[in-house]
Amino acid sequence: MDVVLGVVLQHPDFVFFLVLIVVGYVAGRIQEARHYASIRMREKTLGGITVFSNRFPPRLPAPHDAVLVSGSVVVSEDYFKQAVAGLQTLFGGRLRSYESLLDRARREAVLRMKADAHRHLGTLIVNVKFETYSVPGKAAMGAVEILAYGTALVPQSPLAARA
Repeated sequence: MDVVLGVVLQHPDFVFFLVLIVVGYVAGRIQEARHYASIRMREKTLGGITVFSNRFPPRLPAPHDAVLVSGSVVVSEDYFKQAVAGLQTLFGGRLRSYESLLDRARREAVLRMKADAHRHLGTLIVNVKFETYSVPGKAAMGAVEILAYGTALVPQSPLAARA
């Protein structure tokens, strides 16, 4: 115990740095868990809107109007993920720390696109495409933007179909 206390008293800057790393890691994991919980809840809510990457919709029994819908999100990387990814690039392999970042961004963009379709009373989105952009930042901190867009099909009302 005296050895630990001696190290802490001799190197307070190092101990402070380690405390900041642990706090940043825990705070990042909590924030990521909250975001995933929000995503899962909204995916259940908007689950009635079907998304297809096919260019043409399946055969539909009634006429539909087409509306362009989109969803965009920018997610920043945190220092901990950046540090872990920097270490992983030394050894090669998958950058798992960024995979969750891209997964959350992609799912969030799709949810925002579905919400846009829901506002237009759309029931189906076809020809869905993704655009991904790397947003450079200061001191190598950056972000990723993902744009999801497609064509929402909105059922025509019976009166509009007759006109």
